[in-house]
Amino acid sequence: MASMTFDGIGKTFPDGTVAVANVSFTVADGEFVVLVGPSGCGKSTLLRMAAGLETPNDGRLLMDDQDVTNTEPQDRDIAMVFQNYALYPHMSVYENMAFGLQQRKMPKDKIDRLVRDAAEMLDLTKYLSRKPGALSGGQRQRVAMGRAIVRHPMAFLMDEPLSNLDAKLRVQMRAELKLLNQRLGVTTLYVTHDQVEAMTMGDRVAVLKPVGNAGESNLQQIDTPQRLYDRPANIFVAGFIGSPAMNFVRAELRAEGASLRAAIAGTGISLPVPASAALSAYAGRQVIAGIRPEMFLVCPEAEALFNEPIPVAEALGADTYVFFDIASPPVDVNGAEEDEFKRKGTNRLVARIPPAATPKPSERLPLTVDLEKLHWFDPQTGAAIRD
Repeated sequence: MASMTFDGIGKTFPDGTVAVANVSFTVADGEFVVLVGPSGCGKSTLLRMAAGLETPNDGRLLMDDQDVTNTEPQDRDIAMVFQNYALYPHMSVYENMAFGLQQRKMPKDKIDRLVRDAAEMLDLTKYLSRKPGALSGGQRQRVAMGRAIVRHPMAFLMDEPLSNLDAKLRVQMRAELKLLNQRLGVTTLYVTHDQVEAMTMGDRVAVLKPVGNAGESNLQQIDTPQRLYDRPANIFVAGFIGSPAMNFVRAELRAEGASLRAAIAGTGISLPVPASAALSAYAGRQVIAGIRPEMFLVCPEAEALFNEPIPVAEALGADTYVFFDIASPPVDVNGAEEDEFKRKGTNRLVARIPPAATPKPSERLPLTVDLEKLHWFDPQTGAAIRD
């Protein structure tokens, strides 16, 4: 097993596209780290550089403190699991799992033991003689995993391995992969665009965003899933982590004696602000308030901060998501000021409520907010404001 360190890694393609810039973090020995972010954020490029399939322009890649930046892929002792399984269709499951070991001239009896041990671990023993075409998508993905496991590599690199599976099978395979990682204890770097997948599987999650130039960094925050959710470093992380996404509203902090109130732009809504030294420094200035859908609470009309018509309600059984509009300019999750055209629109918010409180179409719903749980962000930098 091995640790893996990205030390100031950067990659710019010949056409000038900056794919990765100034990324530094360490995957500890045996840790499962997930790279997540929107398309173009550099997550697959980072994985390919870890595999040796791309060479960085800047920085170093270390494995167990050894510089492997320019080491050939076959000499890195890593195993990759791909999105499309990459199985040989003319070979049986056994032959697919054994092929890499045969290329290494390993003794037949050792190959047989390793393949059968991995097949038992992955519940593939009864399928060893089948061809991939006779397997389900989940079974093929387990074969791809088995082919990696038999190598006993220093690290696993997984490139969206569950994205081709249906929703139910993805949930099942997420649990199986997590249990497998706990059993094997192999250092794992996992790429996905699905933040639910990232939150449920990773020991830590690295949130990446696209960059415009080499002076920025793709890496916005790396932390445990719960801390990413509870204490996002900036508005990009806050908006990306969570489903449905966090609501954002522009507000002006106004001092009222020893306390503060946040007046939401374009509305008559004013929120009392919990005491905070960091927020006090923004008195008289604009801020962005972040409200997760579950922070809204159905309340009596007299206590309501929001009491808007509900044009859309999505009933999901255990919860209902209701959408409503306020006459406040929308917020760019990158934290940048939006152009004048966008700033004239309304802001659509989403709240998660109990099913029993679901309103009829266009009926008003009185809502208040759990003020102690609000998030606050600087509108210029996008950074979280906290003590």
